[in-house]
Amino acid sequence: SVNIAAEEMEKAGLTPRLMIDFSHANSRKQHEKQLEVGRDVAGQIARGDRRIIGAMIESHLVGGRQDLAPGKPLTYGQSITDACLAWEDSVPLLEQLAEAVRERRRH
Repeated sequence: SVNIAAEEMEKAGLTPRLMIDFSHANSRKQHEKQLEVGRDVAGQIARGDRRIIGAMIESHLVGGRQDLAPGKPLTYGQSITDACLAWEDSVPLLEQLAEAVRERRRH
């Protein structure tokens, strides 16, 4: 959680400034859950949490992932590593995060 990470940073004598990875453990390796994580983080930002300074989102043109296999054509714009959000899902999420930052700045 943001609170636990911030507390650990404070114990180490650091100012809590957190970049949150929407993927991996936070989404339990299910790339679509990044949207849920993003909504939650946007809410925290909009409510004024200044410890959150950024986000990492697994995003690509085409959602999901594909295997790299000899002789098999690749889908342009789709990851061969981690599964990603599709661009059409990423744009609204980025807009929601941008609006959350604007809201935080009003406070």
